Amino acid sequence: MNPRRKKRLFIIAASISFLGAATGLMLYGLSQNIDLFYTPSEILQGKDLGKGKIGAKPQIGQRLRIGGMVVEGSVVRSEHNLDVSFRLTDTGPEVTVKYTGILPDLFREGQGIVAQGILISADTIEATEVLAKHDEEYMPPELAEKMKGIKHVKPEY
Repeated sequence: MNPRRKKRLFIIAASISFLGAATGLMLYGLSQNIDLFYTPSEILQGKDLGKGKIGAKPQIGQRLRIGGMVVEGSVVRSEHNLDVSFRLTDTGPEVTVKYTGILPDLFREGQGIVAQGILISADTIEATEVLAKHDEEYMPPELAEKMKGIKHVKPEY
C-alpha cells in the first residue's frame, strides 16, 4: 500500500475513533443527569411498555421525577424543623415523599404535584424540589392518562 494512502487511512481511522469516544463520553455524562418521569404506579410496578409488557422499575439511588395527587390526610410536618412527609397516588398505589424546605403556596392535599428527588427505598423518595401545579386544568399527558377517575380538590382562594 502506498505510504500516502496509509497516512490518510490512519488519519480517518483516528478521527472516527476520536469522534466515537467523544460521543460515548458525552452520552455517559448526560445519562447521569437525566431525570425520568414516573407515577407512583410505575415506581412500584414498572413502566408499562404496551402490549402487556412491563419495563424496569427505577433503582434505589436513581434521580427521578414523580407526579401524582397528594393523598388526603397524609401530610405530616415536623414541629422542630422544615421536614415534611406526604404520600402521592395516581390510581391506587401510594409512594411516600420526604422533603425538607418550604413547600409552594399552591401545595395542598388533593392537589397534583411533581417532585424531583432520589429514590431511597422501593416506595420512598427524598425530594429536593416540589412543584405544585399552577393551572388546575393542565396535567402532563402521561399523568392525565393515569389519573382518570381520581378526585381533584380545587384550591380555595
